[in-house]
Amino acid sequence: MEILESYDLTRCYWSAGHLAGCDPKTIARYVERRDAGADPYLRSRRPRLIDPFLEKIEELVERSNGVVRADKIHERLLVMGFGGDERTTRRAVAEAKATWAAGHRRRYRPWVPEPGMWLQFDWGEGPRIGGRRTNLFCAWWRGVASGW
Repeated sequence: MEILESYDLTRCYWSAGHLAGCDPKTIARYVERRDAGADPYLRSRRPRLIDPFLEKIEELVERSNGVVRADKIHERLLVMGFGGDERTTRRAVAEAKATWAAGHRRRYRPWVPEPGMWLQFDWGEGPRIGGRRTNLFCAWWRGVASGW
């Protein structure tokens, strides 16, 4: 049973927790978020130490076309006043590179043959010769310019 549905049914955190199979404090947290007008199922992200520097990281990744190393970005951030760990920088750079790569993927276009320029083929089972199965393969090419 869903958390909010169980609370609406019972109007009691303890009973709703028993029905939904979770802690009554969890029920209370979800109900408070819903009553405040927020989406109770969206988790809020805690602020990170690197958040003020994310724009600079994204700029460096964009300028380098996604090939800049995280240790080099960390050196620049230290000069700018970042007091965090290199691991924090590596994680943020990895996220920025993944976002950059998602927007710069190779675009695949379907093959559209030119009119009159194509190869057609077919295959199938042929006649039995001497009791043995044979396969037929046939291919033909049509080219307007070649005169075939």
